[in-house]
Amino acid sequence: MENKSTHILSTSSNLLGFSFIVFTSVKAIGLPQANLIDAILALLIIVLAFSCLTSFLSIRSTIPARSERYELYADYLFLLSLLLIIGVVIFTSFDYLFFVT
Repeated sequence: MENKSTHILSTSSNLLGFSFIVFTSVKAIGLPQANLIDAILALLIIVLAFSCLTSFLSIRSTIPARSERYELYADYLFLLSLLLIIGVVIFTSFDYLFFVT
């Protein structure tokens, strides 16, 4: 298995910071469906944090089997975070298209 943990760690940590900015922006803008978007963003932040954690543990682990398992967890968590980002984009777009006058 190729070592993807360093890539996952750097990308998910960047997305984590960006998600905090988006979360704050949604609060400041006050979209009509902000509660749903806030919930998805909160879940996204948690998933990205665990993706960072598991990828870091994969890098630091000295046992190859454990390192591969952590990397697999990080990979799946990162995929879930990408799906949540798509959800945020869809709900934000619909809010903008249908509720903003």
